[in-house]
Amino acid sequence: MSRGTPAPEPAPDNSSAGTAVSRVPLLALCVTEITSWGVLYYAFPVLSQAITRDTGWSTAAITAAFSGALVMAALGGIPVGRALDRHGPRVLMTGGSTLAVLAVLAVAAAPNLWTFAAAWLLAGVGISAVLYQPAFAALTRYYAPHHLGALTTLTLVAGLASTVFAPLTAMLASHLSWRGVYLVLAAVLAVVTVPLHLLALRRPWPPPPEAAPDRSRPARADVSATVRSRPFLLLTAALTLSALAMYAVVINLIPLLTSRGAGSGTAAWALGLGGIGQVTGRLGYRTLVRRTSVRARTVVILAMSAATTAALAAIPGPVALLIALAFLAGATRGIATLLQATAVSDRWGTASYGALSGILAAPVTIATAVSPFTGAALAAGLGGYPRMFLVLTIAAVLAAVLAVGTAPARTTTRHSSAALPSRPAPAPRLAPRESEE
Repeated sequence: MSRGTPAPEPAPDNSSAGTAVSRVPLLALCVTEITSWGVLYYAFPVLSQAITRDTGWSTAAITAAFSGALVMAALGGIPVGRALDRHGPRVLMTGGSTLAVLAVLAVAAAPNLWTFAAAWLLAGVGISAVLYQPAFAALTRYYAPHHLGALTTLTLVAGLASTVFAPLTAMLASHLSWRGVYLVLAAVLAVVTVPLHLLALRRPWPPPPEAAPDRSRPARADVSATVRSRPFLLLTAALTLSALAMYAVVINLIPLLTSRGAGSGTAAWALGLGGIGQVTGRLGYRTLVRRTSVRARTVVILAMSAATTAALAAIPGPVALLIALAFLAGATRGIATLLQATAVSDRWGTASYGALSGILAAPVTIATAVSPFTGAALAAGLGGYPRMFLVLTIAAVLAAVLAVGTAPARTTTRHSSAALPSRPAPAPRLAPRESEE
């Protein structure tokens, strides 16, 4: 659609996710995502050295077991997404939380490396039903067509998971063995996430919209045809390459900085500032949506990732400048999380969001899982971290180039009507005032 043609009028929102939707699912998922990410993801890097020291298992072996959980989560995300579209999040996320609790208990009790690895694979099945993808699918259906605000809130809050659980895990580890820490974290996971998923997600699952906001689209996405389409394939390739580069940068940022004269404490602070950058970047995403087309913002965000990676590769210092670049890289990473969360709804609507996002997320999650090993292998093979960052820059540039072809013809308006109304309108309330019925 040309810029001179007005965007189509959004269809009236007659769903249960209209302008007066309960805040309960959003608030509950904010709490459960912080807890799930904290226990199932951020506790491991804090405890890995203690696990190796206590068991004698190599760091590479236990990290491979943890990465196996992420790969399993990626593969499990496809059937989970389809089931979410049909049945909603309550049973799946409650079951996933329960399974994750059992898996963490198995990790704590593992007598040997093989049992430890099997426990993490079991955790991966639970992760597929409790982390971002099912939560995104739930909020997208519950709050459509105003789901962008809910997704932004969730990612802003869940971005604090490392801030809460990394120091909590370290504090527990100063008093308990790593097995004892995981037992405590399993109890926290059980007490917080299982009842919240069971009780807060019991509201009726809204049906798929009978008419998409853009009336030129079919009401229901043909999943099979969509995943074979050129835009979907290019989008998957672009986000996968970008994730590989982006998370290899995260994992290898500290050794890059220390190789350029930064102290280990300063490098750790730089990594922490990147986390603050994530939150900062997400705060600006709504403005970016209003001012750009679907394709333009995808290209811009992936190009920003390439630019910050190139700068980290090429600029030797001073350390303060490198820290500023780490902050910008974090901001780009934070925006990219929301870009992925809205990639499907911006292009193909919300009717089959769970299935399509599950398929899209699978290779992206696998790329994230293998990025630590990819980065380390490149650094060893190329003779240093700056050269490794240059290779990652090439991958990120290729991702931005592929992103040019990721917008179906019907979604080239200045902004997606699935994400924001085409005319200025008062912000929707998530719940009515007490005086309203």
